[in-house]
Amino acid sequence: MNNSVGNTARLLWAGLRALLVLTIVCGVLYPLAVTGIAQVAFNDKANGSEIKDKSGQVVGSSLIGQTYNLPKANPDDPEEAAKPDLKWFQPRPSGGLGSNSVNTQYALILSGATNKAADNPDLVKLVEDAKAAVIADNTTASYTVKPQDVPADAVTSSGSGLDPNISPAYAKIQVHRVAEQNKLDVKQVEKLVEQNTEGRTLGFMGEPRVNVLELNTALKALTKS
Repeated sequence: MNNSVGNTARLLWAGLRALLVLTIVCGVLYPLAVTGIAQVAFNDKANGSEIKDKSGQVVGSSLIGQTYNLPKANPDDPEEAAKPDLKWFQPRPSGGLGSNSVNTQYALILSGATNKAADNPDLVKLVEDAKAAVIADNTTASYTVKPQDVPADAVTSSGSGLDPNISPAYAKIQVHRVAEQNKLDVKQVEKLVEQNTEGRTLGFMGEPRVNVLELNTALKALTKS
């Protein structure tokens, strides 16, 4: 009987020691090591790929898109469609993006694609309406957007609904409108787009892209200077 109790006690003590050691190693030391390495080697990514404005205030993440809309006339009306604030570069269309007020607020609503087939009448109408809006919004007194100039990403959402990037082609057709709305020289805005255009990853993966939040943050700094 005494041997049985002693063996049980030794097994319990061995199990407790293993639990304590594994808790310290796996629950304390390993997370601290991984966090430390991430902070040293990948500080920006480990902290959410934050984008800061000229004053150092965090305005969002480079990984998640934002919308740039005018305030609703009736904020309590869910049926009222938000109108884009044309002084900013606009992102891809998506029901998955939240809203912000001059880059300082972001509220996530939902994310996801429409999951509609390419010949779905509702999707076709959405694309046609989006294309008409892009042409109307970006045609100025000195610049006319032609239907063939509108790239696919200007009228379709991404699979996640949260794509933070647009194509250089979509940024290009917005340049004249943004310059006119902000009373800037077109060359200034073109240079801004060029400075915020990222090439293919490692030179061959993906497509050239422009991060809309980074571009608008740079635009805000330019208009404040």
